[in-house]
Amino acid sequence: MATYAIGDIQGCFRSFERLLTRIAFDPEADRLWVVGDLVNRGPQSLEVLRWMREHDEAVVAVLGNHDLHLLARHAGVIQASRSDTLAPVLEAPDVDALIEWLAARPIAHADGDLLMIHAGLLPTWSRETAIALASEIEAELRGPYRTDFLHALYHERPKRFRPNQHLRNRRLAAAAVFTRLRAVDAEGQMVPRFKGPPDSVCDGQVPWFLHPERKSADTTIVFGHWATLGLWIDDRVVALDSGCVWGGSLTAFRLEDRAVFSVPVTR
Repeated sequence: MATYAIGDIQGCFRSFERLLTRIAFDPEADRLWVVGDLVNRGPQSLEVLRWMREHDEAVVAVLGNHDLHLLARHAGVIQASRSDTLAPVLEAPDVDALIEWLAARPIAHADGDLLMIHAGLLPTWSRETAIALASEIEAELRGPYRTDFLHALYHERPKRFRPNQHLRNRRLAAAAVFTRLRAVDAEGQMVPRFKGPPDSVCDGQVPWFLHPERKSADTTIVFGHWATLGLWIDDRVVALDSGCVWGGSLTAFRLEDRAVFSVPVTR
């Protein structure tokens, strides 16, 4: 049995199939950790979701920003963006079942000293804090007020995270961090809309995982989201977004021995 963490798929189903062949994945014995952004911008989001749901017992997938975008599209709280490729999902006869499966995915997944998220953690968050905050967001997305939460997430534009702020505002800000964070500023807060490579941060800013006072530094974090960062693997950081949807590659990281497997994008 082996466990493979896989970077952002984003609807690149053919590349995903090729990677599964490359690692000789056996759903009866092996397990997949998927760092989020299963869907969007790539051409086959529907096929990705159907595969994941069919192999649910072999998959742990956390939610990314594009997955939340699909939930919000389905809930009718936002319109399509110009780069969306989600119409086949939203028009599929099994869309409701796929959406319910997606909404039940975790925001964070912990196993021993490993923690999988989509984007990042604030420096002030310990592993335990992150797991607790993720649980609160998961309850919102799985509960009767999911649509209200998604509407607020996209239209109220959550501001800076404060642990003592109003409960809903704290959860909204935390959801943005979990699914969108790349760099933090001098106050340890998320730098909004930053998408560049790590060496392009402004003075006083730093990639979130390089903050010198990061309270989660004793945990190995597995994440994606940051295509311009690319593969970044060290003792406690496993960044796996190798930009498949941008013409790069799709990467798997075997947790047991830290072996890396990549396949180029397949159109």
